[in-house]
Amino acid sequence: MVLPLGDLERTRITPFVTYALIAANVAMFLLQENRGEKFTMAYACTPWEVTHADDLDQPIVVRPAEDVRVRDPRDPTGRRIVIVERPAQVIPHAPAAIPPWMTLLTCMFLHGGWMHLLGNMLYLWIVGDNVEEVLGPVLYVVAYLACGLAGSLAQIAAAPNSQIPTLGASGAIAGIMGAYVVWFPHNQMRVLVFRVITVLPAIIVIGGWIALQVISGAGAFGSIGETGGVAYLAHIGGALAGIVVAFLFMDRARYVKARNEHERGWSSYAPPGY
Repeated sequence: MVLPLGDLERTRITPFVTYALIAANVAMFLLQENRGEKFTMAYACTPWEVTHADDLDQPIVVRPAEDVRVRDPRDPTGRRIVIVERPAQVIPHAPAAIPPWMTLLTCMFLHGGWMHLLGNMLYLWIVGDNVEEVLGPVLYVVAYLACGLAGSLAQIAAAPNSQIPTLGASGAIAGIMGAYVVWFPHNQMRVLVFRVITVLPAIIVIGGWIALQVISGAGAFGSIGETGGVAYLAHIGGALAGIVVAFLFMDRARYVKARNEHERGWSSYAPPGY
């Protein structure tokens, strides 16, 4: 297990937008806890709702296409086959007061539990300030939302008729991570590797995480949209969007890095005799 704890690259700014995004996600999760599952499902993003421009306002019972044939464990010969009925799956849905396409935005401020929220906010807190310093507040918000949108659209493109709701800031944050690793591949990051805290470059920590999403997404591609779980394509889509943003604004990143290195050089200089 590799858990990032922070990066060692300081910024010149106070990242107010990053703090605001974290606060918004936490506030929305507290609202979810107060309003319950119906509120969460109403504002989560369901691919079928977006592609059909229709709101699924009641839970859906999905019955399996076929039962399972297994060998009867009570038959000592192992020849007898019995049919086991597969349980029906209940997909929760609730009416929303907004058009289905707007859930592409609302879903990225919802989370499925405290661990989901804390994991996402940890990554945003670590990498957000550096990306915000490069882009500035307005472009940073635009990039964050665009990456989240790209992640949702990637998931929808893979399973446009899926009735499984999706939620989470992972696509948006994957985009911020994608931009970070392109601009600052050699930034040192503190990480917890099993029980040991060590320092690794961002290209290993974040690059490795993106590679893991691609591998996991490829393995789960055949069942995308059929069951819940991790939306790997949302992570991949968000990360790719962030990488595109990084190349579009590479000159800004070079300027910020050069300026910060120059200022650190002056601040560390002491004339002889001091």
